[in-house]
Formats: sequence, C-alpha cells, structure tokens
Amino acid sequence: MNKAQVVEFFSRLAADNPHPETELEYGNPYQLLVAVALSAQMTDVGVNKATRPLFAAVKTPQAMLALGHDALRAAIQSINFNNTKAKNVIAMSEALVRDHGGRVPDDRAALEALPGVGRKTANVVLNSAFGRETFAVDTHIFRVCNRTGLARGKDPLAVELKLDRQVPQPFRLHAHHWLILHGRYVCKARTPECWRCVVCDLCAFKPKTPAPKTRAA
Repeated sequence: MNKAQVVEFFSRLAADNPHPETELEYGNPYQLLVAVALSAQMTDVGVNKATRPLFAAVKTPQAMLALGHDALRAAIQSINFNNTKAKNVIAMSEALVRDHGGRVPDDRAALEALPGVGRKTANVVLNSAFGRETFAVDTHIFRVCNRTGLARGKDPLAVELKLDRQVPQPFRLHAHHWLILHGRYVCKARTPECWRCVVCDLCAFKPKTPAPKTRAA
C-alpha cells in the first residue's frame, strides 16, 4: 500500500471503531502483564474467565507470591500449559518484587528481561498500560498485514518494524488494536468476511470472499 492508502485504511478502521481496547480484562499494569502472559494459545474470553476470580484476590506481585504456585495453577487450570505458565508468573512476580519494587517497568528491555515475557507481551503492556506507540504482532495481525498488503513480512518482527515505519499519526497508538480486532472478527483465518469489510477495496487479497447465500424460505 502507498501512504495515501495506509491513511485511508486506518481512517476507515478508526471510523468503524473509534475507541478500540484490548479484550483482556485487568485492573492495573501488573494484572495486564499476567493476563498477556497467560494468553498464549488461548482466547481472550478463556483468559478472562480464569482471571476474573484470580484478579479479585490478586492485584500485586506480592499477593501473587503469597498465593503461591500450586494455588495459582489451580486457579488457572482451564488455561493451556497452566503449570508452565504458573511457574513463569511466579518467577516474573519474584523478579518484579526483587528488581522493581513490585512495579511493572515501562521499559521494553526491563520487561523482556522478566521470566516468560517476550517482545509481543512487552509491546502489549507498553501500549495498553503505558500509552506507548507499539505494535504487538500476534497471529491475527501477522495475517491481516500480509493478506491485505499493509505490511508484509516473513515473521512477526519484520511485520512489526514495517508497521512502525508505515503507520502515521494519529493512528499509531491504536493501530495494533484495530488490526487485531479486524483479524479476529472480519479478516478471519479460514474464511475472511470480505463482504462486510470496510477496507475491502484497499486489500490485496484475491479472490474476495462473497457473502454467504441465504436460503429461500
């Protein structure tokens, strides 16, 4: 896409959803960090179901350490790889208490140094908790960017760096939310719903998926 098309692309997504937000439920940066760490190979709906009762009791890394690994694993038993994720959350909480006074750092390098925290998780926390203009490329965003031609790349980092170069103001803060929601609900993996896509004419994907036929009464 050229610059004018990129502006038009995000202008339409913004008009369709002026105030996009993460669908993960959280009350503070620490809870967001935990929720994102638990979200690998999980839906946000599934994570929220597990974390609602957990976050009612646990709001800080100190409280998580008091809860302990076994109780945390029981609380997130519906989460995929719950044992490994519980270990990572406990280790991450220990590092936050030991190295950051129990506060979530607003620095990428410090976040990525935490156990179980990779670049995508750091980008989500920086964006949603601290208002940074980051681009957290998950499977939905990777698909949308390559399929539409918005920002093609062979891996998530390549797509992220291309988005960072191409997305202009005033769209940078919310771009990753618009893209993930578009991929989740419209530009779906198996059958993109092109017939109701607000950026269909800007998209490089062919052939466009037609609207499903309605059965005659």
